[in-house]
Amino acid sequence: MSSETPTPALSDLEYIPYLDEGGNLPESLSSKIGVYAIFDQDKTLQLVNYSRDIYVSLKQHLVRQPQSCYWLKAETIERPNRTRLETIRKAWIEENGDIPPGNGQNEAIWNQPIDAKKAMTDEDKATYNKSEELGKIKLLKKIARRVEAEIVEQLNARGVQAEIRFNPKLKEQGLLDLK
Repeated sequence: MSSETPTPALSDLEYIPYLDEGGNLPESLSSKIGVYAIFDQDKTLQLVNYSRDIYVSLKQHLVRQPQSCYWLKAETIERPNRTRLETIRKAWIEENGDIPPGNGQNEAIWNQPIDAKKAMTDEDKATYNKSEELGKIKLLKKIARRVEAEIVEQLNARGVQAEIRFNPKLKEQGLLDLK
């Protein structure tokens, strides 16, 4: 892409439903490189990011923040060009006027694996502190599975049909991330 390629205004792009009537993410963005903006139910901008595979990134965000992923806008490019992607991302954030939560104070919860350890009860913490290494791993896996079940329940309530598979190795650390 030449440097003269104009940066599309976020406001000029059409809203795309995060999930279609069948509960699927937009297949048209599978394996596409580009910049995307995620909006909540009220079409309030939540995150602007870029990816080498927008579809995979959208699935990760849906699992991490299901209550905030209802609409999106996207601009795809043919070849990876970090400078171009960052230029569009920056322009869309500036156009919004405020830094979206996913680009500011909530960046980690949008972009990092889910920390299931935050869901530990006082009883879990006491058991964890008394346990040997193997016991700690087993407890973390149990807590991760409990949090995973809550996420899957939320996604099912939204009618999500996309296959959601978490990385089993990360559960041993009390973390959830898609495989």
